[in-house]
This record gives sequence, structure tokens and C-alpha cells, in this order.
Amino acid sequence: MKQAKFSMETAGKVITCRAAIAWTINAPLCIEEVEVDPPKAGEVRIKVFSSGICGSDNHILDGTFPVPLPAILGHEGAGVVESIGEGVSSVKPGDKVLMIGLPQCRKCDSCLHAKGNYCLKADLFSSVGLMLDGTTRFTCRGMKVHNLFGTSTFTEYTVMREISVAKIDDAAPLEKVCILACAIPTSYGAAINTAQVTPGSTCVVFGLGGVGSAVVLGCRAAGAARIIGIDINEGKFARAKALGVTDCLNPRNFKKPIQQVVVEMTGVGADFTFEAIGTIETMVAALESCNLSYGVCVSLGVPPVKSQLSLDPMKLLSGRTLKACLLGEYKSRDHIPLLVEDYMKKKIDVNSLITHSLPFVKINEGFELLRSGQCIRCVLLF
Repeated sequence: MKQAKFSMETAGKVITCRAAIAWTINAPLCIEEVEVDPPKAGEVRIKVFSSGICGSDNHILDGTFPVPLPAILGHEGAGVVESIGEGVSSVKPGDKVLMIGLPQCRKCDSCLHAKGNYCLKADLFSSVGLMLDGTTRFTCRGMKVHNLFGTSTFTEYTVMREISVAKIDDAAPLEKVCILACAIPTSYGAAINTAQVTPGSTCVVFGLGGVGSAVVLGCRAAGAARIIGIDINEGKFARAKALGVTDCLNPRNFKKPIQQVVVEMTGVGADFTFEAIGTIETMVAALESCNLSYGVCVSLGVPPVKSQLSLDPMKLLSGRTLKACLLGEYKSRDHIPLLVEDYMKKKIDVNSLITHSLPFVKINEGFELLRSGQCIRCVLLF
């Protein structure tokens, strides 16, 4: 009843709330008062309850992943539907939902294909930061403010396209499940769906942050016998081993390239390797770490814009496979709610990846924790 009253009081009206705005790169986010317009046709306005801080958000702030500014960042959120626009049928006011940067329109070539999940309505690459009608729903200081990937979760209220909103179990804890909107499916799915890790196999994970740690969970769930974790921050090693990593390597402790170390450790190279850092150097190292005949390398890290991957084609001719994925090949509205159900059944250990929870107003502290490598995932609470 409280949620229904809440919707009736605010539906169709502009809502004034707080949001963290990125006015420029290489600067802290500013907590500002913003006006959030009512949803138009096909849109949903959501009260945000939690949001994860993703490495991609940090790449935007440091300038390596440019998007239109000013903008409200954040693309990994959980909340409750406040009101809906004309024609919305998959959610209603009061529903618990996840806010996902990768939409599923269920009409385009990719959505209709059995394997495709990169919806052609996505605003991920060469982002314009606007709704489908070319406008924004956010205003601050009289200025229009862009959204991020059609999502924007660093705000108390947001407006999204219905095609990017996934209804979830009413019993799901919103303070935990937000990372099932990005970090978990991206990484867990990379192991389960993209690489298709096999029981008894050897896996190598480059980067032991939020994405790499969730890859470890996927490899362990698939039955990998050996999981080698690679990171230059040895402070992450104890947590990584608790998640299932069997061997931890710091490349700076070796005089030879880390891929050579991995091949010597395994004898023949790993069955599956995962790159969760986002540099060309580590992408090449991950490929060269896997078995030259049947090894599979999956790239997950977001590289700097306009960077080019250069490698010896002979590294592939022998039989290696180089792959990449978005959201772990999951179709966002169809599959992510099922992952929430698996979490509720304790099949996926989401909680172990959330090492820090902070009030929304301490968002800049959360980014410092991310940059310092002190956390796997930091969740903001509203």
C-alpha cells in the first residue's frame, strides 16, 4: 500500500532529488539537486535503492572511455518502479527491478537470434547519452544532463526505457542484487556461456577485481580443477583464494613474461583464460597463456578508446580461440531475473563479492576504494 500511495503522489510530476553528476573528467562527482521528468511512452521511472560502482564508470571519469558530459553515471542498479509511461506492460509501480545497461527490445536481429544479446537499441558504444527520442529526463541548474547507457543509477530516481528494465523476485534484497545487473552476469556468464569451462580444466584469470572475481565464481561452478589468478596487487590474493583461486601470481615478481610463466606452470598452457583488466598487453598475455591447440581466451576488460589489438596471427592458426562477450551472453530481460533466482537459491555467491557498502553521498570514497584495489565491489545505498 505504501508503494502504491508513493506512486500516486508523484506519478506524472517532476521529481526533485539528489544525484551524483560528472561535470568533467578527472574530477570528483558532485552531489547535486536534479529534476527528473516523468516517463514518456515506453519508459519507466524508478526509485533507486542500490548501485554498484563498476570499473567502466571509472574509465569514464579518467577519460579512457569518453561519453557526453555532464552526465549521471552508474549502470548497475536495483530499485522499485515509481511510475510507468504509456504502453509499458512488463513492469508496474511497486515492482522490484534491476536496471541494466544492455537492453533487450525482443524485436531486432540480435534479440531474435538464439545466441545474440547485443540489442541494436543499445547505447553502449559511441554513446549519445539520450533517450530514444533524442532528449534527456534529467535537468540540473537549468542544464540538461545526459544519462549513461540509457541507465544512470547514481541518482535517487532515474528514467529508463522499458527494454532495459528487468522485473525480479519481490523477495530479492535490493542492497545485494544490484551487482547482478552487470558484474556477475558479465563475468559468471563469460565462464559458463562464452568459454564454456569444463570440469577438471585449468583456468587463468587476469585481474582480480570485481569482474575477475566473478569469473572465478563461474569457473568454480563449472568444475575447474585449477584456477590461476594474476594481479599486480597482492592485497587481493587472500580474497581471491577464498573465492576459489588455487594459485596467485604477481607478474612483477618474475623476470620472464607472465604468459611464459603460466605455460611452464601448466606444462601445455591453460584450457581457458580470461582478461578482466582492459589493456592490450594483458589481452595478448591472456591469449598466449592458453593452450596453443585448443585453448580458449575470453576478453572482458574495457580497453582505452581507439586502441588496436595487434597480435601474431600464427597464435590463432594452431587452434586457439579468442572471444569476447557483453553481459556474459545473457539476454538481459529474459535471463538476468533467472540469475537472481539462482542467487536466492544460494547457487551464486553474490554476497562474497560485495566487500564495501557506503551511503550514496560517499560515492567519491567508493571510487577511491575501487582505484586503490581495496574492494572487489562497492555498493552504494540510497
